Amino acid sequence: MDFELVEQVTRLDGWLGEGGVVVLSGAGLSTDSGIPDYRGPSGSARRNTPMTYQTFTGDPLARRRYWARSHLGWRTIGLARPNDGHRAVARWQEWGLLHGVITQNVDGLHQAAGARDVVELHGNLARVTCLDCGAPSAREELERRLTAANPGFTAVAAAVNADGDVELDDAGLDGFTVVDCLACGGTLKPDVVYFGETVPADRVSRAFELVAGARMLLVLGSSLTVLSGRRFVLRAAKQGVRVAIVNRGVTRGEPYADLMVDAPLGVVLPNLAPETDTYRLLSH
Repeated sequence: MDFELVEQVTRLDGWLGEGGVVVLSGAGLSTDSGIPDYRGPSGSARRNTPMTYQTFTGDPLARRRYWARSHLGWRTIGLARPNDGHRAVARWQEWGLLHGVITQNVDGLHQAAGARDVVELHGNLARVTCLDCGAPSAREELERRLTAANPGFTAVAAAVNADGDVELDDAGLDGFTVVDCLACGGTLKPDVVYFGETVPADRVSRAFELVAGARMLLVLGSSLTVLSGRRFVLRAAKQGVRVAIVNRGVTRGEPYADLMVDAPLGVVLPNLAPETDTYRLLSH
């Protein structure tokens, strides 16, 4: 690391060691696990047409296209494993440094790394819900049913997105069969928040509570382009809570940040708080 980066990491390390930290993570935290982010360092969106709630619920053909693409994407998301960044966050929580963890990601990797009580703003792809009767089910069960219903499905994804959707030519979707809810025969949907869908109020309320009680809001791997995540930075700045951001490239949170670290998370995070006063007290 160059001198400026070392200085930034040292400063952030000191703030983290004081405890009372709320982590707000975005797609950039999971790129080292093989899951692409939405925008990349330039801030430009990698795709122009994400699935919306209105399209999913109102267009059966679009819904079939989505499930075919998502069936392929799950092979990447479902096999992904936590990286050093996820493990660092879980370690800080174990040491008593964190007041809470909020994530915009839907991959469940924070929990897989050992983090607890994670506020999943946008849900989790590992869960499925029925839009008609509300019955929950596991994504692994759905994947077995989709595989059985589509034995000849051999399409190959051109690219995987952070929400588990993939880039796929329409020709590869021919004959794909969608399965329905086992409880009522209704429409199944991943338990995630689509574009155009509102984040459940209880999750937003809980996240605001965490920010209000924090000493620092630490943003990891998010460009903060959409208000869903940026609103917590705005609230922190308004309430006088220190804001630090570790992200590759541009971020709309920079005007509100007390510290900006533009560097790979896999380089920065494992070097934060290797041994803190809080940890020493908890260990003896």
